[in-house]
Amino acid sequence: MPLVLLILAVLLLLFVVVLLAKTVRIIPQARAGVVERFGKYLKTLPAGLNIVVPFVDKVRYLIDLREQVVSFPPQPVITEDNLTVSIDTVIYFQVTDPIAATYEISNYIQAVEQLTMTTLRNIVGGMDLEQTLTSREEINNGLRGVLDEATGKWGIRVNRVEIKGIDPPPSIKDAMEKQMRADRDKRALILTAEGQRQSAILTAEGNKQSSILNAEGDREAAILRAQAEREAAILRAQGEGQAIQTVFQAIHDGQPDQSLLAYQYLQMMPKIAEGDANKVWIVPSEIGKALEGLGSTMNSLQGIPQQVDGPLKRVDMGPSEPQEPLADAELRRTNAAVEAAIAEAASAAIPGRSTPPTATDPAVDPGEVPPAQ
Repeated sequence: MPLVLLILAVLLLLFVVVLLAKTVRIIPQARAGVVERFGKYLKTLPAGLNIVVPFVDKVRYLIDLREQVVSFPPQPVITEDNLTVSIDTVIYFQVTDPIAATYEISNYIQAVEQLTMTTLRNIVGGMDLEQTLTSREEINNGLRGVLDEATGKWGIRVNRVEIKGIDPPPSIKDAMEKQMRADRDKRALILTAEGQRQSAILTAEGNKQSSILNAEGDREAAILRAQAEREAAILRAQGEGQAIQTVFQAIHDGQPDQSLLAYQYLQMMPKIAEGDANKVWIVPSEIGKALEGLGSTMNSLQGIPQQVDGPLKRVDMGPSEPQEPLADAELRRTNAAVEAAIAEAASAAIPGRSTPPTATDPAVDPGEVPPAQ
């Protein structure tokens, strides 16, 4: 008897545990439980602790209310220019109505996948390959609009649709790579030609500016050089003029007589004979006149006795210098004779001159004249 009571107590305890398990249902956060009673929808359980009638009410579906991400495998799509491309899509959706997602469609994920494939074929079928590759945003917006409208009655909201990849056929990819390579080579050649053109233009402009600056510099230098030479010539001429004027004034102030000019002429003759190249010395004919003038002048000086016929007379020693200057005509003749003698002596002293002296020169001994060759 005690054993029977023990067994009954254990069975009663197990029944209570099972009854509590069927009565209390815990729903996780961001989940929704769809409760059915005798196969008919009764209510939707929120997240947390919930009480149901055991063995009568049953939680048929547990719906995830979070945003879900579904990536579909690549699907072949034919473009408007009859090229087959493979397109991968990713869809972000969220269940907003658990009842509709449970009872309006059997498998909403599969339904979204098939709807995406058909909509994608419709959109891409109206585009060529180039538009398909460059119009991802347009394809995304078209897919999102169609899916959002179609899945609204299923209790699903499509948030975003993204195209993960568009893969054209291998032959098309090879042709596209060749085209891109050709375009890049073309742009590189154009840029290189533009760079060379700009470089040539800048080089030509630099050479032009350099030539202009060099020409201007040469012109300024020539002008400055000409001005300097002109000023130097002016200063040199002024200096020579002043020197000539000073010498002439000194000679005029000194009032030279014929004896002084003859003496100066004799002092000039050794200078004429100077130089290693002077092998022949020509004595000008004017030297005789100068010596005669010097002798007559020395004889005419007061205080010097002169040879006279008859008995000697006492001469009054007057001043050693003449009291009166020479006449202007005699001074001019003496100056002309001195200048002519100096010019003739200078021309004879030039190296390479081979003109021999003549016997008519009064200062040259006829025996010293070299024979003519």
